[in-house]
Amino acid sequence: MVNEKQVAGEKAAEFIQNGMIVGLGTGSTVDYSIRRIGELVHEGIHITGVATSKSTTELAKSLGIELVSINDVARIDLTIDGADEVDEDFYGTKGGGGALFFEKIVANASNKVIWVVDSTKMVKRLGKFPLPVEVSPFGYKQVYRQLKSEGLGPVLRSINGQPFLTDSNNYIIDLHSAQLDDPMKLAGWLKEIPGIVEHGLFINCADQVIVGRGHSAEIIYSDKID
Repeated sequence: MVNEKQVAGEKAAEFIQNGMIVGLGTGSTVDYSIRRIGELVHEGIHITGVATSKSTTELAKSLGIELVSINDVARIDLTIDGADEVDEDFYGTKGGGGALFFEKIVANASNKVIWVVDSTKMVKRLGKFPLPVEVSPFGYKQVYRQLKSEGLGPVLRSINGQPFLTDSNNYIIDLHSAQLDDPMKLAGWLKEIPGIVEHGLFINCADQVIVGRGHSAEIIYSDKID
């Protein structure tokens, strides 16, 4: 059976050039990119990675990829990351792995961003996948109540009966709402709520999306204005 995630993830590694500072995203699809980058490193290419999560850090180190803190670089040449959904306007939902806060910081510091996804992640309109919202544990129930009052279907993410903790020790509230008619408006509204650290709507972020479709990788380019 064809693994579309692997097809897309490995294709993205072809954009890596010697000497680059590369943002390394989080998730099952970008893991294939990272593994391929590890192979390139062993073949002699030199890159410096900036990881977006503890899990990505562990994987990259196991593959011999040199890592530095984002605080030690001025800019990142290229970031490769995954996405939970991508719509026709290149708006994306991210954060299924809980790394949305760090992923957004790294993306913002990048000259170019490539998302890698399988064909099921491409949608006409966002909303099928729950929208992750990272919140401070202090007062999270106040945020939850406000989200609930707006009919956004908030659910506190948990593991084994305990709140899921992000790498920055925050909680995640997943919004199980209907299709998002105006992602940009919702993104702005969420940012105004005290207690919300970051949300999983990524708007005007990706320059390219590489989609695994069967045995092939389709490259879709954004028309965003830099």
